[in-house]
Order: sequence, then structure tokens, then C-alpha cells
Amino acid sequence: MKRAWFIALLTLIAAGLTITGLTLSGSAQAATARPAAAVPAARLVVFDCSGHAVVRPKDFVLACADGNSALEKLTWTSWTPGLASAKGTLEQNDCTPYCAAGHFHNYPALVVLWGSKAVGADEHAFTKLTLILPGARPGYYDAKTHKWVYAPVTQTFPLLTYSAGA
Repeated sequence: MKRAWFIALLTLIAAGLTITGLTLSGSAQAATARPAAAVPAARLVVFDCSGHAVVRPKDFVLACADGNSALEKLTWTSWTPGLASAKGTLEQNDCTPYCAAGHFHNYPALVVLWGSKAVGADEHAFTKLTLILPGARPGYYDAKTHKWVYAPVTQTFPLLTYSAGA
């Protein structure tokens, strides 16, 4: 019962961040709005493993080195300067008995992109990704404790960013 409340709370927080991001970005735009000669807004991107800037990707690899963890079937519910959010599926290799012979499993996922930095004159890139796993989570064997453990409900990762001309 406590787990269900915790997951519901995380979902509400993610939704609240989305709404807050929309509200803050709208307020910020209104406060800095200029007459007809307004400068166009910067394009918001996230960089994939090969360094390409993408907007609202349908799939996104988390483990660039081996591709054993990826987000798939992403449906974006917001894409604003402060925050982007999506729901989709985490597809992760269990690496049992080892990664090359492992099996991929799917887990429902909520994705939040946040933080940004300028990467060009007219482009900003998200710098962090928070992954929320509201249902089943991947498990793995911890050799130190000799126990099976499960991924946390919420995880945050830094994202690759590149500057223009790099």
C-alpha cells in the first residue's frame, strides 16, 4: 500500500513539474516579451549517442557503449524550455548469464528532461534526464551482498551536450 502511495506521489510531482515548467516558461516569456521584433526562441534539443541533436525522440539509448538500456515508444506530453516529459518503455538487457547472451525486458517508464545550456546561437540542450519507474523495475544480482536488488524508482542521469562547431 505504501508503495502505491509513493508511486502516485512521484507521478503527481512529475505532473506538477510539467505544469510548473509550462507556467514558468509562459511567465518568463511574458515578462521578456518584446514588440514585433522579438527574437525567435532557441530550439530545444537532446543529444543522442552519436552526437546528433534531436527534438522529441521516439527512442533514446541510455547505455551508449553497448545499447543494453534504452527508452522506447516515447510519447512527449511537454517540451518546454524548463522541462520536457514523456511516457514510454525502458527496455533493458538482464545480462544473464552475461550481456551478449542476456534477454531484454520492458518496464513502464516516465521520463523528465530538465536543465539546459546553450549549445549554439539558437539552440539549447537538456542536461539531465530523470527516469521514473512506476511499476516493475529491473533486478540484478549484487555480488558484494550476494542478494538480488532492484533499480530505484527514480534515477537521474547527466546527458551528453555538444557546443556548436564541436
